[in-house]
Amino acid sequence: MKLCNDTLNDLPDAIVRPTYDRSALTAGIVHIGLGNFHRAHQSWYLHRLMQQGYAQDWAIVGAGVRPYDEVMRQKMAAQDYLTTLIELDPSSSSAEVVGSMIDYVPVVEGHGPLIERMAQPDIRIVALTVTEGGYFIDPATQSFDQTHPDIVHDAANPAAPRTAFGAIVAALKLRRERGVGPFTGQSCDNLQGNGGILRQTIVTLARMSDPDLADWIDANCTFPNSMVDCIVPATGPRELEFARDFGVSDDVPVTHENFRQWVIEDDFCAGRPDWDKAGATFSDHVHDYEVMKIRILNGGHQVISDAGEVLGVETISGCMEHSKIAALFDKVEREEIMPNVKPVPEFTPEDYVKLIHDRFSNPKIVDTTRRVAFDGSSRQPGFIIPSVRESLAAGRTVEGLALCSAIWARYCLGIREDGTTVEPNDPFWDDLKSLAEQAQETPKAWLSMRHIYGDLAEDARFADVFEAWLITIYADGTEAAIDKYLAS
Repeated sequence: MKLCNDTLNDLPDAIVRPTYDRSALTAGIVHIGLGNFHRAHQSWYLHRLMQQGYAQDWAIVGAGVRPYDEVMRQKMAAQDYLTTLIELDPSSSSAEVVGSMIDYVPVVEGHGPLIERMAQPDIRIVALTVTEGGYFIDPATQSFDQTHPDIVHDAANPAAPRTAFGAIVAALKLRRERGVGPFTGQSCDNLQGNGGILRQTIVTLARMSDPDLADWIDANCTFPNSMVDCIVPATGPRELEFARDFGVSDDVPVTHENFRQWVIEDDFCAGRPDWDKAGATFSDHVHDYEVMKIRILNGGHQVISDAGEVLGVETISGCMEHSKIAALFDKVEREEIMPNVKPVPEFTPEDYVKLIHDRFSNPKIVDTTRRVAFDGSSRQPGFIIPSVRESLAAGRTVEGLALCSAIWARYCLGIREDGTTVEPNDPFWDDLKSLAEQAQETPKAWLSMRHIYGDLAEDARFADVFEAWLITIYADGTEAAIDKYLAS
């Protein structure tokens, strides 16, 4: 059955579908970055509110700023912006059609339609999932990179920007001129202090072309911090077949695990849906949740995905079935990451490590090591290096974290230990590969990336251990290095 509004009532009974009148929904949110994660997470929370009779005036208008987003728009439009979500529990599977999205802005150069849509008074939240590497942040200083060519362009051409952030600034300019008022900017990316980072990005970019507008945005718009969590693999032939097995033809279905979490700072200048009625948590302690999730889950992903790639293990669940990689995960988490994490009301750090172990082990979730290892140049400084620094400050060991960094260096050589080639998997792959080749002979050359490691190259407690591990990896292999660490 082809998925669209006209076939909703004819779908198989096993598929949960919207019970609300989609034709009566009105927009309240523009969401930029309509990837799988958004459709399995934020869109689902809003859908569940609508199922209870709430938030009928908060429907989502999708948006994107890259050419490939137009392909997604066309696919979504052909099925009335509906998405089939397939939950993959280890013991069962279920399907649900989510209907909280009602439109998708055409993707054109200069982003005129997006700017105009965000400037309309019904839009009260502009949300984003553009990945942690998409905020033009200099990793070394954590400040906004005003020298990036796209940012330079947007500052010089504020009415026809290239970036999502330039489009947001342009829309806010129109809203101020028209007396519409501000909206909330809501980052839904895996960044610690993501709301603060979004504020920094928007205000700094605005100041480059219009200081008065920048002051108005800073004084009137809000940018709540949040923590988001759900494992959502990429969609491929397997996922398309899952949808067909349930009796629905969906060109863009989404599979996901049976766990979600969304913790949000309650700071919305123009109102918000009551997401807490659908299971989200509003909290003044988002930072503690962020640290737990980013260090243990996202950091744990980096611990196992690079090792998995080097050793030819294709999936995250496969890594957890691999006795050495799983043991590496457990030891690094418990001895070097967990001690830096505070408890939150729902979990102690110990409980959360066990939860993540179980989630990573779900064999139904075919999440590839390649996907998780992507963009290490952003993820290592975001998810691993903070644990290194806090452990060093506390006088604790960083043996395992240094080993993981050495495995990443070995991965970036671009050749697995079985001799197969690693296709480029980072925006800066060529630079990483060149340094990895140098590090074969001079291991500490890898630590010269100050935008990732800062001054850690000068700290013997990390640099010497890293050097020893990389020498061991090249002399004896990655498994032997892991064995040595596990025995320590």
